[in-house]
Amino acid sequence: MDSNKKWFVLKVVSGQENKIKGYIDSEVIRSKWENAITTVLVPTEKVYRIKNGKKVIKDKTLYPGYLYIEVMDKVVTTEMLATIRNITGVMNFLGGNQPQALRPAEVQKLLGKLDEVIGAGETMMEPFIINESVKIIDGPFNDFIGTIEEINEEKKKLKVVVKIFGRKQPVEVSFGQVDKIS
Repeated sequence: MDSNKKWFVLKVVSGQENKIKGYIDSEVIRSKWENAITTVLVPTEKVYRIKNGKKVIKDKTLYPGYLYIEVMDKVVTTEMLATIRNITGVMNFLGGNQPQALRPAEVQKLLGKLDEVIGAGETMMEPFIINESVKIIDGPFNDFIGTIEEINEEKKKLKVVVKIFGRKQPVEVSFGQVDKIS
């Protein structure tokens, strides 16, 4: 981590994080502050849900209502911070009029959490539950309805018991191969 850089936290309107990030990015370019404000970050993770038998992936904000800004310590001015504070949707910096930079341990935790999320891939937005009924929508058991017997989060697999020729038979399927029955 560069000791000349500091991270600040901005409180923003929840649900508008990406829009506000765009406003800040535009202001940085318009005001030629690229050498002072190096990163504007909205931490997200990929989540999916099964909708109408199809896997729909979307980004979910990890910390709703907050943005993270990385600035060069000696280059950023109070005028820059005041301009950012006045952007539509920005409530204030964490720490109010005297913004407090995150401690190095907090930055490491934030960036470590992002690495963990990126490494994990996508997660299920609505997790499965044992004994829940599901419909298999892909693979050799397509259109079979069964009950979840076992869940393996690491491998993203389920053991589903289905009836084949009148006998209960366990089959292993991935999370994306099943649809929850409402």
